[in-house]
Amino acid sequence: MQAMILAAGYGTRLRPYTLIRPKPLFPVLNRPLLPATIERLRNSGCRRIIVNCHHLAGQIGAALAGLAGVELQEEPAILGTGGSLAQVLDRIDPGAPLLVCNGDIYHTVDVAALYRQHCAGGLRITMALHHYPRFSKVLVRDGLVTAFDAPAGSAGTCAYTGIQVIDPQVLRTMDERRPYCIIDHYRQLLAGGEAIGAAVVAAPNWSDIGTVADYLGLHGDLLSGRKEVWPELQRHTSSSFVVDDQAVVAAGCRFNDWVCIGKARIGPGARISRSVLWDGAEVPPHTVVEDRLVVAVSEAVVGTARPSIEVL
Repeated sequence: MQAMILAAGYGTRLRPYTLIRPKPLFPVLNRPLLPATIERLRNSGCRRIIVNCHHLAGQIGAALAGLAGVELQEEPAILGTGGSLAQVLDRIDPGAPLLVCNGDIYHTVDVAALYRQHCAGGLRITMALHHYPRFSKVLVRDGLVTAFDAPAGSAGTCAYTGIQVIDPQVLRTMDERRPYCIIDHYRQLLAGGEAIGAAVVAAPNWSDIGTVADYLGLHGDLLSGRKEVWPELQRHTSSSFVVDDQAVVAAGCRFNDWVCIGKARIGPGARISRSVLWDGAEVPPHTVVEDRLVVAVSEAVVGTARPSIEVL
């Protein structure tokens, strides 16, 4: 099984945090999401994985260096989901289905089962969908996608998970030299009579970490037992309080609800609740930290139009 992970985007809704770290490398339970995603795909049977990158590509390259069977497709300009896929055509087996997934989502979709369903279905495209009213705009009838622009949450609609299996030949008509959205391509295919399969997945534990609130919410769901923790992440957590072995936690600190702390320094008497602290973060004595993402002072970005990064 061959796969491509889309990891080139700017993550604009997460600025200024994504000015210092690409969204696919945001840690989940203290492990960067992208390497965990790759391990998960390998455990599902993927032997060749291509990762595209653009924004802070050097960080992604460093994080994946030395991983067997993983190749980078570094793009000098943002090509969109369609342009990136069109560019990969010369690097994959054109006769085998390609599993495609976004690099910034957490989910428990059985991609091996999706791949088998695609192979048995006889269609050139199979999209994994789920019921998620906030993003449900894909109209589904009789197991097929019939439209992509239905009113959000209306009857018969589902949300695209960012996971699909495709016949590489459907990409041949796209121009790999310019930005292009794969959904725009699929609209054209639908208009031309192409049948697109809809694999509706129940309870996929799906999370988009597109905002700080979503990112914190994912941690809250994982550490409170509301979402299933990947086996690839289980070694990083054993309770609702995840603290890296190299964190320095002074006496008198109190953790409440859930917390996830990397290689940080916590001063005496600090109180931390429902927050994520990245490596290098420091919390002064007797500071109250609630519902926050905190990064190292050295990573602070100044001069941005968005609110400043949380540093304490």
